[in-house]
Amino acid sequence: MSNPIQGLDVNQYLERIGYTGPIVNSAYMLARLQEQHVHTVPYENLDILHQIPLSLDIPDLYDKIVTRHRGGYCFELNALFGWLLQELGFKVTHYFGRFWRDETDTPAKRRHHILQVDIEDQRYIADVGVGGAGPRHPLELVDGLEQTQGNETYRLVQTEAYGWMLEEWKKEAWDPVFSFTEEPNLPRDFITTSFWCEYAPDSPFNKTARVSIRTAEGRNTVDDDEFRIYKAGGVHTFKPGNAQEYAEALYTYFGIPIHK
Repeated sequence: MSNPIQGLDVNQYLERIGYTGPIVNSAYMLARLQEQHVHTVPYENLDILHQIPLSLDIPDLYDKIVTRHRGGYCFELNALFGWLLQELGFKVTHYFGRFWRDETDTPAKRRHHILQVDIEDQRYIADVGVGGAGPRHPLELVDGLEQTQGNETYRLVQTEAYGWMLEEWKKEAWDPVFSFTEEPNLPRDFITTSFWCEYAPDSPFNKTARVSIRTAEGRNTVDDDEFRIYKAGGVHTFKPGNAQEYAEALYTYFGIPIHK
């Protein structure tokens, strides 16, 4: 484990994500941790919209996500999840990624935080920072290996221009999600890009509310003021009538106590 930060409790973090299994440095535990995380901690950009400055310092992230039961976006969620994994004894490497899924310009900007986790002689890509739009389990870093998780199939392929590319099989084609190169980054390396995401006029993060979380039946999302509840039988869409109903819906469908 790394040097502990005073006041931060790994067990409280595990309780926050509902993990009650054994503490063993294994691929099984890593998969359980990621699955629990994406089902309990939402992706959300609400602080950015409310012009509350973000901090990527681990104590501040712990306070927001663990103590106050909020969510965050990739630079927050994967930073704190990476800290948890290191505290549990995993070897973690931080990478910058280009996020392609919602990008209209090519090449996609380097505005995503990705984790590589090494377990014995295997490497895995872990990511809890894209809400319901990414894998629920870590993926083996093996070129071209198709990996199915429920009704979703992913693969990581090496490309000449962008390094590794994560793709999802959708509508009879491979759809790019994010790409990255194997250049390790330090926590401070993400600060400038996160600042751009918060304040840049052309940032997609400071325009409308984006909230997402996986559920046992599908996923819940918010796009601006529209809530979408996806289940096996279809999708239920609604718009709260006022601020109080909006706050109540955030708590009901995402566990976000908006007053915190």
